[in-house]
Amino acid sequence: MKKLIFASNNQHKLAEVRRIFDKYQVLSLREIGFTEEIEEDGYTFEENALIKARAVMKYVKERLKFTYAVISDDSGLCVKAINYEPGIYSSRYSGGGDAENRRLLLDKLTTISDRTAYFICFSALILPDGQEIVEEGKTYGLISKEEIGDKSFGYDCIFWSDELRKTFGQATPAEKDRVSHRSKALEKIKAHLEEINYFEIEEDEEE
Repeated sequence: MKKLIFASNNQHKLAEVRRIFDKYQVLSLREIGFTEEIEEDGYTFEENALIKARAVMKYVKERLKFTYAVISDDSGLCVKAINYEPGIYSSRYSGGGDAENRRLLLDKLTTISDRTAYFICFSALILPDGQEIVEEGKTYGLISKEEIGDKSFGYDCIFWSDELRKTFGQATPAEKDRVSHRSKALEKIKAHLEEINYFEIEEDEEE
């Protein structure tokens, strides 16, 4: 099974990535011994995705001497009525954890009727030869007035999906994979790997 490195230790994201890249062995940062703090100081999702992928690829090439591709993502929730907040600050919106982030967002929308929103993801791929590819995925919906479903991951339990007609917190992994912003971006990344025959490239380099 061919290897990819995903620039994260987030178990929810890893599970989603591993389902999508089911023909690959997807390694987390912990599994390759990467412990450095990556400062995500970009002004866009795309910039932050590339910052993470480049930092990990540098480590992979210089420290591990591996010739594996690196993928990363930066994603967030954008709510139209509040100037598309929380945006790139989605994971640190309140300064607390997921529950605090959701509560702050719901509080800001208490008197607002327009609750339209979208999740967006930019996924970056860096190949062993240094080629960089970035793809975008979006999924649209509304912010619910209360938490519905599984509350363990981000804003899922308050994002009511237009496509699923339920919150992401109520969706099965298979349902979410079918429509999520991350899966849409990563499916495009997977298509690039298949187009360049990444399997064959890695096999040649390992011989």
